[in-house]
Amino acid sequence: MLLLIYGSLFLSGIYYCLCVFWCAAARMSELELEQRVNIKFLVKLGKSGNEIREMLVQFYGDIAMKKTAVYKWVKRFSEGRESITDKERSGRLATSRTEENIAKIRQFVRENRRLSVRSIAEQVIIDRETGKS
Repeated sequence: MLLLIYGSLFLSGIYYCLCVFWCAAARMSELELEQRVNIKFLVKLGKSGNEIREMLVQFYGDIAMKKTAVYKWVKRFSEGRESITDKERSGRLATSRTEENIAKIRQFVRENRRLSVRSIAEQVIIDRETGKS
């Protein structure tokens, strides 16, 4: 019984760690999109790249977009771009949180409860890449 409780707590811990990682990635995208909206607005007001960068740093501090990214988006919006989202790209999806991967992770942990989060992530990614070929 104690082993069942411990195993369940361990599984919950791994799941929690992976959720924190996914949520941090999602929050990062949300912040990035928010800053792009602000850049687009400031470009329409006629602000320069330097002014926009200074405003972002003043408001967001350490989590403000890097200077090169700000200038890249200033240029795009100055040239008439309206969309704040990235264009679709081929390749692996930006997120690995799929029902298939969640099921794989649960299976890995049930089979071997001593796996680290890193080793589970590596196994899921390797299996995912292998399955594409």
